[in-house]
Amino acid sequence: MSFASRLAELGVTLPDAPAPAANYVPFVKSGTTLYVSGQISNDADGFVTGKLGADMEIDAGAAAAKLCAISLLAQVKAACDGDIDRLVQVVKLTAFVNSTADFTDQPKVVNGASDFLVEALGDAGRHARSAVSAASLPFGVAVEIEGIFEIK
Repeated sequence: MSFASRLAELGVTLPDAPAPAANYVPFVKSGTTLYVSGQISNDADGFVTGKLGADMEIDAGAAAAKLCAISLLAQVKAACDGDIDRLVQVVKLTAFVNSTADFTDQPKVVNGASDFLVEALGDAGRHARSAVSAASLPFGVAVEIEGIFEIK
């Protein structure tokens, strides 16, 4: 099954790739490696904000991380001239979780992105990753994730 078909089966429509918010590009291709800039938790209503360990629970943080993963795939699709099926492998995610100093469940939050990518992409969605705490993130968002992908 194609990735596009699987996303449709899951009821996921990739949004237009978000434009960068500052002086950087949304992605860089180097051969078959695609580096995607950090994608922040954002939905149709705007930024998904909150601080884990203060005013946001793990489940809400995981949902915010899933939104980041959807934005990452939107950038991959844009980088592949609209063809998400050119994606070969999610290689690595680096995730930043807006959290208090004593919050230690960043991996559980980032599972929202990881679980979605495996559900949507199968083995091609399995990846290496880092899940780190951040004292704050742009616009007060809950999660930001950048990614490295292999494309054809």
